[in-house]
Amino acid sequence: MKITDVRIRLVKKEEGKLKAVASITIDDCFVIHDIKILEGNEGCFVAMPSRKTPDGEYKDIAHPIKSETREEIIGMILTAYNNALKEE
Repeated sequence: MKITDVRIRLVKKEEGKLKAVASITIDDCFVIHDIKILEGNEGCFVAMPSRKTPDGEYKDIAHPIKSETREEIIGMILTAYNNALKEE
């Protein structure tokens, strides 16, 4: 698997934890949208696309199974996010 594109859409709201939304393309043939970049207590983190269940929990719709894949995706997204901030 190769991530062939990462796109970042910065969120302009001054307040709130949501800082950006990312989309990644895998092998030039599969796209995952609505990956959120959120501000946490220890800096930014990445949240995979999810939906709220009737009992109020959030469940991922799409996510990596292997921790190495998760780390690769998170690293690429945060690098692209930091680059987008520098360009702004």
